[in-house]
Amino acid sequence: MSKHTLAAGSRVTVPSLRAMAARGQRIVMVTAYDATFARMLDEGGADILLVGDSLGNVVQGLDTTLPVTLDEMIYHCRAVSRGARRAHLVGDMPFMSYQVSPEKALENAGRFLSQGNMHAVKLEGGVEMAESIRRIVSAGIPVMGHVGLTPQSVHAMGGFKVQGKDEDDADRVLRDARAVAEAGAYALVLEGIPAPLAARIRTQLPIPTIGIGAGPDCDGQVLVCYDMLGLTPERVPKFVKMYDTFYERGLAAMRSYADEVRNGSFPTAAHSFGVAQVAPAAVSGQLTAEASEPVA
Repeated sequence: MSKHTLAAGSRVTVPSLRAMAARGQRIVMVTAYDATFARMLDEGGADILLVGDSLGNVVQGLDTTLPVTLDEMIYHCRAVSRGARRAHLVGDMPFMSYQVSPEKALENAGRFLSQGNMHAVKLEGGVEMAESIRRIVSAGIPVMGHVGLTPQSVHAMGGFKVQGKDEDDADRVLRDARAVAEAGAYALVLEGIPAPLAARIRTQLPIPTIGIGAGPDCDGQVLVCYDMLGLTPERVPKFVKMYDTFYERGLAAMRSYADEVRNGSFPTAAHSFGVAQVAPAAVSGQLTAEASEPVA
């Protein structure tokens, strides 16, 4: 075990994330949307599981995250919390759940902890969201910020475009990052910005930065699990690295299952109850009334 790795069974917390960043240990963050994926990603070494509003895209089949509701987010948060044992859990506040007022933002953030079993919330925006962040943090709820390319502002930005490419826009992103940190956020997602700008922000902030499409010089990285695992059949963004091809492998498995059902080779006696484990030709008439036989 690495000297920087938490002991088995230890939960990743806000203080431990800060400590990781301080000693130069990179933070591993990935999205999750249900208990099974949460367990797999948690056991695989994720430090943070983000229940992202990206579920609108990868789970619900939407073009944007905007229609995702607060109740839907809470539902998925509860599911993820049942599968994770070690990772720090963060719930993504959906569109219009925090923009109305700091008081409404606090009320809805509280639901992520009390009903969704999250440890923290994430919200998008910089200077304009500082007061809401401050209000939530003052109530004892950890907040992760998110600046740069903010998907909930896709229409205002004219699409999913890299932010901070010119000097004025880079200064805007930097101001947003500072405002989030000064408001009390414990970490900051930097999305879709040039790598040199992300490196500059990292040196000027006292909190960990987690990049997605922001280059290698952040304190950690985050990817959507469906993209990282190759579960998205469409073309993925440039910043995504696919570590497997689950979609293609799942497709092949489904085709094999369909073929075996259709040609009668599945199920066999090995997959049946009350049938002697003998050759299929000798099975006839050997069914037994074993009503108490377990199914697993």
